[in-house]
Amino acid sequence: MLFYVIAIIVFVLDQLSKYLVRIYIDINENISLWGISLTHIENSGMAGGLFQGYARLFGVAAVLFVIVVLYIRRNEEMKGALIDSSFGFLVGGAIGNGIDRLLFGQVTDFIPRSGGILNLADHAIEIGVLLLIIYVVVSWWKDKH
Repeated sequence: MLFYVIAIIVFVLDQLSKYLVRIYIDINENISLWGISLTHIENSGMAGGLFQGYARLFGVAAVLFVIVVLYIRRNEEMKGALIDSSFGFLVGGAIGNGIDRLLFGQVTDFIPRSGGILNLADHAIEIGVLLLIIYVVVSWWKDKH
């Protein structure tokens, strides 16, 4: 259940934030909201603006990724709150960006930081990867001891 709750919350917040950015902030416009800098760009590639023009291909990759995660969750022995949280963040982020890529051919990014401009789905994927690394380390540690 935790997996689905996290995935749905990530997806909804990501899509809502992108919708609001597309409506209220012009492309390449930089605004400050409650002290947070926001810059609206549209990215037809992947993270960091690499491989511009391949958004739909990455959208298909996101769909395949979600299918693989659902298969793993159903058929593997990876259980528990940590892995469910990891997969929830990963799937919610993948669906959020995948929808944009398949429907619009680009992803709305608006959160500047070192290394580029990201969105909530990107940050959710980063959190999911971090939790996955923690899960792997903890599992290894338990097996070792």
